[in-house]
Amino acid sequence: MSKAPPKKHDAVDLLDADHIKVKKLFQEFNKLADAKAPADARKALADQICMELTVHAQIEEEIFYPAARAAIHDDPLLDEATVEHASAKELIAQIESMAADEPLFDAKVIVLGEYIDHHVTEEREEMFEKARKSKMDLMGLRDQLAARKTELMAEQDATV
Repeated sequence: MSKAPPKKHDAVDLLDADHIKVKKLFQEFNKLADAKAPADARKALADQICMELTVHAQIEEEIFYPAARAAIHDDPLLDEATVEHASAKELIAQIESMAADEPLFDAKVIVLGEYIDHHVTEEREEMFEKARKSKMDLMGLRDQLAARKTELMAEQDATV
């Protein structure tokens, strides 16, 4: 059995911690949907998922992707990730504008989870590997990502 690589506590690990957190939230949502849980519980969890993904996408787009684009020189990979983010944001906007008892609400959240799974796999297997092999300052980027994430989460909390 292969062991996970040791944590470097760098930008890649920070972003991947978000991936793991959101994966758990999607698993929790799927259980609620399967159990036909009350709409308010499903809506609250879906809103949390959407907020986490929105903040995560923003810090990737503002900080990580530009640094990766400059360091790994794989425009098609970064372009695909950018398009995947745009598609995810469209689905997030639909979910946020819906009530949990509307038709297709659960399906949209579940499909978003599947979409994010695909995106995360590509980031982990391709982008993050290339970033680690490059000359990117992953420790400095971690600090920038963490600071920006804190700002964005505070903004989210202020609007709730």
